Amino acid sequence: MPQSKLRTFYSQKPNLIFIKEAVEVLEQGGMIIFPTDTVYALGCLSSQGDRLKDLARIKGVKLEHAPLSFIFEDIRSLSSFVRPMNSQVFKLVKRLLPGPYTLIMEAVQKLPKPFQKRRTIGVRISDHPILKALLPLLSAPIVCTSIHDPDEIVDYTTDPEILLERWDSEIELMLSDGYGSNVPSTVIDLTKQPFEVLREGAGELPF
Repeated sequence: MPQSKLRTFYSQKPNLIFIKEAVEVLEQGGMIIFPTDTVYALGCLSSQGDRLKDLARIKGVKLEHAPLSFIFEDIRSLSSFVRPMNSQVFKLVKRLLPGPYTLIMEAVQKLPKPFQKRRTIGVRISDHPILKALLPLLSAPIVCTSIHDPDEIVDYTTDPEILLERWDSEIELMLSDGYGSNVPSTVIDLTKQPFEVLREGAGELPF
């Protein structure tokens, strides 16, 4: 079983050596697996076009249609990617994030390539300590997808060693904090009035 790519965190205070290694891998165009405050995810930097195509291939769809999420450091860092929020949207975003939610929001007119045709994007701000340490050091947000299990009964794989074995050929590094959750994020579409819950997952429904 491959182990050389596995970096395991054992406490709420992330190992900075592992964090810096992940920064280097991502900035050089690498793909990583990492924990979130819900399920494990697979991702790369939003600025890495070739690896984004790999993500789309893994999802089995064209990149312009791939259901990918952007993970941001904080609400302030959203401003380059989403349209200005009205007070209702801003209050809900501030209430839910960081947390186990994916919010569908209106994108700015000039998203960076290859996302320039998208009118909406999925937005996450995770409360996970590894991501909170990693994201401020990156030159761009992470674009990711949750890792689904091929078994239709078991929706998400929680064992990091199984994940590494299965995805070893696609990634350069895996960050692990042990067994993950099998409950995905709650997805809420903020582009509709009233706001619409597209998937019930982790976190309480806000309305």
